[in-house]
Amino acid sequence: MAWMTCVSHWFEQDDWYEGLQRATMSQVRQVGLLAAGCQPWNKDVCAANGDRFAYCATLAIYIYQLDHRYNEYKLHAIMSEHKKTITAISWCPHNPDLFASSSTDNLVIIWNVAEQKVIAKLDNIKGAPACLGWCWNTNDAVAFVSQKGPLLIWTISGPDSGVSVHKDAHSFVSDICIFRWHTQKKGKVVFGHTDGSISIFQPVSVQSSDKNHYTSSTSEAVPPNMTQNQAFSLPPGHVVCCFLDGGVGLYDMGAKKWDFLRELGHVETIFDCKFKPNDPNLLATASFDGTIKVWDINTLTAVYTSPGNEGVIFALSWAPGDLNCIAGATSRNGAFIWDIQKGKIIQRFNEHGKNGIFYIAWSHKDSKRIATCSGDGFCIIWTIDGKVLHKYKHPAAVFGCDWSQNNKDIIATGCEDKNVRVFHVATGSNQPLKVLSGHTARVFHVRWSPLREGILCSGSDDGSVRIWDYTQDACINILNGHTAPVRGLMWNPEIPYLLLSGSWDYTIKVWDSRGGVCLDTVYDHGADIYGLSCHPSRPFTMASCSRDSTVRLWSLIPLITPLQINILADRSWEEIIGSTDNAVEKGTPPLLCGKASRDIKQEVEKLTCNPRMKKLRLFSECLSPPGGSDNLWNLVAVIQGQDDSLLPQDYCKGVMHLKHLVKFRTSKAQELTTIKMSKFGGGIGAPTKEKKLKEAAEIHLRLGQIQRYCELMVELGEWDKALSVAPGVSVKYWRKLMQRRADQLIQEDKDDVIPYCIAIGDVKKLVNFFVSRGQLKEALLVAQAAFEGNIQTLHVSTPRRTSYSDDIYREDFNELLHKVIHELAEWYFQDGRAVLAACCHLAVDDIELAMAYLIRGNELELAVSVGTVLGDPAAQATHYALQLLARKCMMIPMWNLAADLLLMTPDNEVDLVKLCAFYPGCTEEINDLHKKCKLPPAEECIQLAETAHADGNVFETIKYYLLSQEPEKALPIGIDFVKGWMSNSNWTVDTVYPVLDLLSYIRTEKLLLHTCTEARNELLILCGYIGALLAISRHYQSIVPALYEYTSQLLKRRVVSVPLKIEHLSKELDAWRACTQFANQSPEDSPCTPPSDSQRMVYETLLKRLKEEPLKGITGPDYVTGSNLPSHSDIHISCLTGLKIQGPVYFLEDGKSAISLNDALMWAKVNPFSPLGTGIRLNPF
Repeated sequence: MAWMTCVSHWFEQDDWYEGLQRATMSQVRQVGLLAAGCQPWNKDVCAANGDRFAYCATLAIYIYQLDHRYNEYKLHAIMSEHKKTITAISWCPHNPDLFASSSTDNLVIIWNVAEQKVIAKLDNIKGAPACLGWCWNTNDAVAFVSQKGPLLIWTISGPDSGVSVHKDAHSFVSDICIFRWHTQKKGKVVFGHTDGSISIFQPVSVQSSDKNHYTSSTSEAVPPNMTQNQAFSLPPGHVVCCFLDGGVGLYDMGAKKWDFLRELGHVETIFDCKFKPNDPNLLATASFDGTIKVWDINTLTAVYTSPGNEGVIFALSWAPGDLNCIAGATSRNGAFIWDIQKGKIIQRFNEHGKNGIFYIAWSHKDSKRIATCSGDGFCIIWTIDGKVLHKYKHPAAVFGCDWSQNNKDIIATGCEDKNVRVFHVATGSNQPLKVLSGHTARVFHVRWSPLREGILCSGSDDGSVRIWDYTQDACINILNGHTAPVRGLMWNPEIPYLLLSGSWDYTIKVWDSRGGVCLDTVYDHGADIYGLSCHPSRPFTMASCSRDSTVRLWSLIPLITPLQINILADRSWEEIIGSTDNAVEKGTPPLLCGKASRDIKQEVEKLTCNPRMKKLRLFSECLSPPGGSDNLWNLVAVIQGQDDSLLPQDYCKGVMHLKHLVKFRTSKAQELTTIKMSKFGGGIGAPTKEKKLKEAAEIHLRLGQIQRYCELMVELGEWDKALSVAPGVSVKYWRKLMQRRADQLIQEDKDDVIPYCIAIGDVKKLVNFFVSRGQLKEALLVAQAAFEGNIQTLHVSTPRRTSYSDDIYREDFNELLHKVIHELAEWYFQDGRAVLAACCHLAVDDIELAMAYLIRGNELELAVSVGTVLGDPAAQATHYALQLLARKCMMIPMWNLAADLLLMTPDNEVDLVKLCAFYPGCTEEINDLHKKCKLPPAEECIQLAETAHADGNVFETIKYYLLSQEPEKALPIGIDFVKGWMSNSNWTVDTVYPVLDLLSYIRTEKLLLHTCTEARNELLILCGYIGALLAISRHYQSIVPALYEYTSQLLKRRVVSVPLKIEHLSKELDAWRACTQFANQSPEDSPCTPPSDSQRMVYETLLKRLKEEPLKGITGPDYVTGSNLPSHSDIHISCLTGLKIQGPVYFLEDGKSAISLNDALMWAKVNPFSPLGTGIRLNPF
């Protein structure tokens, strides 16, 4: 396997654990991505091949791929290697995995799209390529041309590799904007020019030139043997469209509909982003492209865009409160106020003249004041009607300013002269109150702490962030770590010491400003980072914007995991909310100090009935990122019987409970009718009418031969005429004709089929039609309407004498409904949106499945909160989530908190034993934890173990040895027990797994003793093998081969005596592959070879050993939030698969090897030990 080349050295020896560290993962998780729009200034900016299409933004190429299961195009990769504007892209017509791009830094790159990596670069080109395209005569040659020519051909590999030049295609009068090879005539090429002319060149002879210069080519472009559709369409009859506003679409010309449409998108650097003060779901962005856009971060769609034509917009600032206005700062048109509802600019500020305004700040303590700072050296304070209140002169350009959040009359500025200044605007003086010096290069942005009065930070071109106490005239900390100028700055509004910075080094850093420690570094952006923002009511969701033209959303929740678990464990308010002075003391665990947390506490303390449930919900909504948590809690309220009138207005925009679905959609339809909205559509003409057939049809009609008339009308394509008179034959014939029409429209993939299926009541056909197109929400609506009896079905013509048949039909639709709900949930889940997947199951009152999806999405805290509120129906899943959370606490480490969580579960003795066995404290601390968990002291456990051993009770023996001061004595006893069972041909996983699971909690330092080498190796091998079987049982397909390979490698390289053979493992793996691939093949897959009889027998024997999972819905792969979000620059290869990791990454204990977080979670649930074979436990929860 590919991964063995990465990690095989770990399996060579037994002392590999020296110097290892704990496995880690990022503390900042990406949860949303607003992709860049398509750039409008070059011609060849979109391309397509097979089931993929691509477009390029300024600095990156976006690859979309068709998901055949849902008939939907999804963002597959962002390929970012160019440092300057991309000028053209082209897909290889012979190989769908090869792709070429060029840029203004005189660079041409060849990519492997499947592996998302660069395979060749040409960087010594004379002149920037204006256009490029693959040659038709060979798989590995790309032609490109600068604006003046010549046409160059780069042969990428082989004996003729190098660059050749077209003899005649150069020195054009007008610049070239595009060129194309003729697809049929060998070597013929045409050039389009900016003056509207074209140049055509026939195949020519070429002359050789000096070896050190471009050589001429004797090869000519030969078109491949393919049809025109194959060459130019994706799929046949589709066209990729790019729009001037950055929008991108894939249009089906046959069906006259968009298969993919992404409206709006910034096409250049995004300099600033900010959340709306009174709405955490709206985010505004300001861009180099001259527009401000407002986005709904739940749907990641643009809802407003400014008029544009402002030049560069460097910064924006929302009006305070519910004023629906944004102030913008531009490079050439001064500053302005944009009224979003009116859609126009209502005020301009021109005092800075033609100088660029770099920053604008609307005072949130005094809504009538706005500050601007400019290259002219002035910071100006304005009233909103344009009156100048103050002009603060600086010795050089002013780049940033910020109003104090604790004093409405204090403002700070950052200047090119390397200084920070603080002004008091209530005085008449234009001199600064303080000048703070220390930076060694220009200061750009400054930010006041929202929680600590007098504290502010500044970011500089010297790469540092400085923390200042202006009341003391002192720099109290310097944060060093960035390798380029710092731009974005953001204080967290709840944790007073938490500060984030973004830099031109493409990274975001998270700082504990108390000691200047960098807590985490984020690498996902592909260019300079400019803006960082969060909303006070959702304080741990952050937005960032960059020169890569994207906005990314992040969850900061992992930074405060102990605090979040304190809330779940119902700890006192003092352990959740604190004063700023206490929170900033070094060593203090995180405490909430902001307005949002204080408001929650105040609301909870008002309640006299069941305050814990309200507390869980309010904190969950506050701490969770956007993406369904509000929706989830609304559904929980519905299930608990809350009155519909108390549901929020936006409830109908999300996943609704099915009892509301038809009601709310009917209301929406009435609303649309009232305002006379209509959908544009219609055909482009009727079929040609054959005179003779029409005359014949008219005669048949007059003769009363209605059926013959109908058939001729159908032949002519006049379906409406045929259907209008078909009831004259019989209702049965009319139904049959309606079904034929519906079948035809389904084959043509046309929306016109809907009324036909509704009219004849063929619900299943219509539901299947919607599902096949990936329109799962439409399928759900139809199924629910049928379930409620709103659609007359095909059964109505059948005589029904009892109400029992009504129940049968209702049950039919209920089954269909749940099938569609499950499909919709899977669509959300595989898109990395586990919370919305859980919402789908709550919509049909399936609490167990909803909880299972939250757990599989690693939304453990949310699962515990929701499960606690829902009570008994969710109890089993809640207890499992608590067990996993306890494992998470062991990593933090917070052992008492882990014990509190486990004490909330029934039958918790074994789990508490595991916790205490793994605890690494001194004897006194160990005994304190034992006492809390109601377990005997460590000294007594030795005697209890020996007594149990004498009685022949293996499990109790292992348990007490693990709790004792000599836990290593448990190893040989437990391993001998497992080996004894596995030597029996009828053993099952149930008989050995509990013992192995318990043994795996032996403290790491004991397991790694030299005296335990053989027992340790045998434990790792047995856990690996049983883990592989559990992975098969849970359908963790992606890690099954790796677990078998891990076990085989340990068997091969370690001296052990276990009842396992490498040959047998290989046979089992082959049998599993053959049987599962054959059973799971889809219609799109090429047929696979059926498994042999011997493989079937091996697989059947394997399945008999497996245990049934006790939790409903817990089987299937894990997908965490953000699993589908590609990174620009933070690229890691999985040591399990050898493939690029998409989504969150988990680093193993060597600090280098990486696997996806999804694979890490699945691995840890079935095998507690690291894939590196070191004996160190894996804990990715």
